[in-house]
Amino acid sequence: MMATKQYDFTEGSIMRKMVFYSAPIFLTNLLQTSYQIIDSLWVGNLIGDDALGATALSGTVVFTVLSFIIGMNAATLTVLSQRRGANDEEGLKKSLNAFVIVLGSLALLLGIVGFTFSGAILSWLGTPENIFPLAERYLQINFLGILFLFGYNFISTVLRALGDSKTPVRFVLIAVVLNTILDPIFIAGFDLGIEGAAYATIGSQGVAFLYGLFYSIYKAGVPFEKPRMPEMMYMKTVFKTGFPSGLSMVVISGGTLAIMSVVTSFGDSVVAGFGAAQRLDSLIMLPAMTLGTAVNSMAGQNIGAGQWARVSSVAKSGLLLIFIVTLSISAIVFVTAEHLVALFVGEESTVAFATMYVQMIAFFYPFLGINFVLNGVVRSSGAMMQVFVLNLISFWVLRFPLTYLFASFYGEMGIPIGMALSFILSSLIAIGYYLFGKWREVKVIDEGEADSGVTS
Repeated sequence: MMATKQYDFTEGSIMRKMVFYSAPIFLTNLLQTSYQIIDSLWVGNLIGDDALGATALSGTVVFTVLSFIIGMNAATLTVLSQRRGANDEEGLKKSLNAFVIVLGSLALLLGIVGFTFSGAILSWLGTPENIFPLAERYLQINFLGILFLFGYNFISTVLRALGDSKTPVRFVLIAVVLNTILDPIFIAGFDLGIEGAAYATIGSQGVAFLYGLFYSIYKAGVPFEKPRMPEMMYMKTVFKTGFPSGLSMVVISGGTLAIMSVVTSFGDSVVAGFGAAQRLDSLIMLPAMTLGTAVNSMAGQNIGAGQWARVSSVAKSGLLLIFIVTLSISAIVFVTAEHLVALFVGEESTVAFATMYVQMIAFFYPFLGINFVLNGVVRSSGAMMQVFVLNLISFWVLRFPLTYLFASFYGEMGIPIGMALSFILSSLIAIGYYLFGKWREVKVIDEGEADSGVTS
């Protein structure tokens, strides 16, 4: 039995369970964001704006290289939540083992590749010369600990799929507290500079991963097995759902990296300002990220149980919540933008760009929230290839081209204009596919397979 409460989303009040299930996920995402913010505060104030720009650029690269695994990890939530909804305990155990083998191997491989080609990646991005050495050192050290970053996020995903959204808060809290303590010690106390910030990051993530592994096996009753070669049908499910989901994240992170190449063309102050603005952006996006995860699990259980009317109710409740919460946070960030930006950077031109960016784009995030919620519902059915196409359109047909186009006409001010317009257009496409697409016809668990694995 699990040590903490698991939610059964196939019965009871959807809105009530969404709020209570989402709250710990929101707190986890808030802690993840505060992790990045605290890191940026120490780096920006103890080392300087160049170092802050280097960490922002390196963080984007890490996310891009790791994105395929992160995307496949998202498929874990869909598959395991459907298994749980169908009461398929044996299938749940074997699917979990398959994801462990495939994703763990990929994380190790990408860590090695990323460490080896850090300099080449930064050169391709056109990284400014004064930032380059800092970014390369920070990036290489982060790749050394990439298994830790992936590991504790994977364990958190597994627990959420089983209906436990509270326990993952502990993992992130451990990482945040340790990073807050270790950052100034490593950066200033040991005089390691930006390398110290990187060591503090992988050290705190490593401890969180080890604790998560111990807790999930010995306390939470997660059905982890001794890793072994998975049966073919479970491997097939991993790749059928995971591969397009992984490609979807590559599309997202690659588009983000492409936009960063537009930002770097405007020089150091814009790079540093964009890095500070991204920290505030992440606060505004927390509700959307939260509900995207919550509706994936909630809708997934109901699809596994064959309760499609509740799936529609999950989508409607998610959209209502995202508008209320995102608009409220957007208003607060808009009013306090300049003061918040000044916490990270000090140069006048850097503060000016970051403030302008945040205030121009703040009230467009509810449109992006629509994407997170509706794509989360579509993803819960196992329609990973369809979500991949939606993200391909969102980032490479809309966001990057529009940002590049408006930046060409209006300079640095065109960056938020292009992104805001892309948010509106991509939300309209997401709505259209949710209403009229064929995602409901996708089958992750074959009926015969589910029947043979169901335990009473």
